[in-house]
Amino acid sequence: QVQLVESGGGLVQPGGSLRLSCSASGFTLDYYAIGWFRQAPGKLREGVACIGTTEGRSYSNARYVDSVKGRFTISRDNAKNTVYLQMNSLKPEDTAVYYCATAGFCGAAQDEFDYWGQGTQVAVSS
Repeated sequence: QVQLVESGGGLVQPGGSLRLSCSASGFTLDYYAIGWFRQAPGKLREGVACIGTTEGRSYSNARYVDSVKGRFTISRDNAKNTVYLQMNSLKPEDTAVYYCATAGFCGAAQDEFDYWGQGTQVAVSS
């Protein structure tokens, strides 16, 4: 059974950090680009970060939405079949449900991401 599961969300104070995990079962994550998305109440879902496949290299290319550049880092651990989103210097506007999803490449449109997790809630508040 193909499944993506996000974890690591929670409540954190402004300036704090969280690390989200996206774990896969039933397939190999490194065969896909993995995107992190978020949706805040009353807002459209937006792409936050994406990491490409390693393709035999020791690294993967990554891209970020401007609002998280320098604060968030996306990475892979292929041995654990998991993708992470390290979130530092969190702000109240980062509050949202965060989802991971698979696609053929990071430039894909949101509706081209096919497998989605159930989401994990991140709340940034004092």
